[in-house]
Amino acid sequence: GKVPVNQALYDALTVLQHRGQDAAGIMTVENGVFNLRKDNGLVRDVFHTRHMKRLTGLMGIGHARYPTAGSSSSAEAQPFYVNSPFGIAFAHNGNLTNAHELKDEVAKIARRHINTTSDSELLLNIIAHELQICEGLVLTPDEVFKAVANVHKKIRGAYAVASMIIGHGLLAFRDPNGIRPLVLGQRETEQGVEYMVASESVALDIDGFKLVRDVAPGEAIYITEAGELHTKQCFEGAKCVPCIFEYVYFARPDSTLNDVSVYGSRVRMGEQLGLKIKREWA
Repeated sequence: GKVPVNQALYDALTVLQHRGQDAAGIMTVENGVFNLRKDNGLVRDVFHTRHMKRLTGLMGIGHARYPTAGSSSSAEAQPFYVNSPFGIAFAHNGNLTNAHELKDEVAKIARRHINTTSDSELLLNIIAHELQICEGLVLTPDEVFKAVANVHKKIRGAYAVASMIIGHGLLAFRDPNGIRPLVLGQRETEQGVEYMVASESVALDIDGFKLVRDVAPGEAIYITEAGELHTKQCFEGAKCVPCIFEYVYFARPDSTLNDVSVYGSRVRMGEQLGLKIKREWA
C-alpha cells in the first residue's frame, strides 16, 4: 500500500471470517521490523485498538484459520515467521499431501527445525530454503520466481500462499492445480497504485480494490516494496482443477472464483440436481 494497511487487512479478514473461525492473525512490516498480532478466536475478538496501533506499515498479510492439519493451539495461528533468509512472514491456505516425507528432507538437507505439526510451517521453511540458496546477493524477481518454481517441483497438494520478504516485497503463489483460490486486485490512489491478493474477491470489494483477475494455477505474483508488480508462470503444464468444496461450501456466495460466480454455480448445481431427481424419481 501507499498508506498504512492495518485497517484494510482487518476489514478484509472480517469478510473472510467464514473461511476460518479458529484463529486470526495480521503481520505488517515497517522500518525492517515485523509487527505481529495473532491468537485463537474470531477476528473481532483477536484485534483491539491497542493491537491495531502496533500494526504499523505499508505492507502486511492477514489470515483466518480453519485447522485442516496440526492442532488448534494458538502457536499454530498464522502468519508464521522465519528470520533467515532476510526475514519472511507467511500465510497459507491448503493442505500438503506429502508433508511427512518433506519434513525429513527439511531436517536433513536444509537443517531446519519445524516447531509445530502444521504443514504451513513446513511449506514456509521450504520456500525459505529455496530463497536461501538463490545465487544472487540481491533478491531479484527472477530469483524469487526460480525459488517458487523449485517449491512447485517438491511439494504436492493444495496451497495458496501470501508472504512478505523484509526489504524486498510481497510474494503470493498458487499451486499448479489451482485447488485453492487466489485473486489479484488493485486500487488507484493519489499516491499511486496499491495491490492486494486474497482468497476471495469479497476481500478486495470491501477495501475498494478492483478485481484484476485470478492468480493462475502455478503462477507467482511478486510486488516490490516500491510497488512494482511482477508476475510469472512458474510451472509447466499447470491446469485449473479447483476444489468443488469452494463452490459448495467454503466461498461466500457473492464471490467470483476462477471467473465463476459462486452464487451462480450454486443455482446451476440446484438446477442439475432438480433434473436428476426428475429423471430418477419421475
